[in-house]
Amino acid sequence: MGFFGRAALRRCGSALLALVMGASLLSADATAADGPPAKELFGAKALPMQAAPASFGFYSKGCLAGGVAIPTDGPTWQAMRLSRNRRWGHPATIALIERFSHDAVEKIGWPGLLLGDISQPRGGPMLSGHASHQIGLDADIWLTPMPQRTLSYQERETISATSMLDKNKFLTIDRSIWTPSHARLIMLAASYPEVERVFVNPAIKKKLCDTWKGDRAALGKVRPIYGHDYHFHIRIKCPPGSKGCKDQASVPTGDGCDKSLAWWFTDEPWAKPKKPQKPVKPKFATLADLPKACALVLNGPAPATEQEATFGTAYRAPAAIPAAATSIEAVIGAAAEEPLANVPVPSPRPGLQ
Repeated sequence: MGFFGRAALRRCGSALLALVMGASLLSADATAADGPPAKELFGAKALPMQAAPASFGFYSKGCLAGGVAIPTDGPTWQAMRLSRNRRWGHPATIALIERFSHDAVEKIGWPGLLLGDISQPRGGPMLSGHASHQIGLDADIWLTPMPQRTLSYQERETISATSMLDKNKFLTIDRSIWTPSHARLIMLAASYPEVERVFVNPAIKKKLCDTWKGDRAALGKVRPIYGHDYHFHIRIKCPPGSKGCKDQASVPTGDGCDKSLAWWFTDEPWAKPKKPQKPVKPKFATLADLPKACALVLNGPAPATEQEATFGTAYRAPAAIPAAATSIEAVIGAAAEEPLANVPVPSPRPGLQ
């Protein structure tokens, strides 16, 4: 069944979702509050819910129906860390990534994109690595250019992305690694109207503020945040008609090269957290903490095969993803994040930008 043929099926799925919402949620609410962490439930799903594409909730608290996978390989991209099974997203996100990858090659001469995490098949909290990426509208892009050959499955699991930071200086770009092409790539990502924010390390934001000579209209979308020295994070707006999706507040006016950026170069963001008086047991979100629609998304029908839910017609990697890699244990084992490069452990900042 083609992608557009599946659209009709998803519209039917959307109607079914509305019809059963009331009855199903009554029974789901009774058990979800006392159930296992939501990350275990959503992390165990190997395929998406077959329904009309819809993002429910906020970027850090929600789920995804009708998700599609980006092919593991395309003419201008390759997906990394395949064992994590996180190359899924809202069709609007996947379409933007493919467009961005083509534009990066054709307009600025970037060799191609290496894709990090997007979302799980049904979104939701992840077993490790991210607080956001829950509604299929976030995507990580490595700052390492794509090699001019097809990477093996093993290489995709083990190759590390390259940090842009100088290992011997605090919050300083390594001039031997950073290039004008990196700046053009990030600013190209920020230029799309549907992109809401692009998250980068504060040192990268400062480098752009100091050196970018092109149109600075989109520079305000580029937001400094902890980490993100070896990749940048694209966040798109809720697609039109997404009634259950909650957009983030608009970015402040201006280019962001102001006091809000200077704050990152003070001691406050990097101060060691004060030790609590008593050990605090971590609290993980349960299904009841997510939007009510997520109970249906979690338990909804799946397509028969992954190929049926793969976006577009681009070719696929020659190495198949091992079936065992979608188990919770395998995902946990493969999901260790690359460490920050010479950046102290920061204290949390309320309301990250």
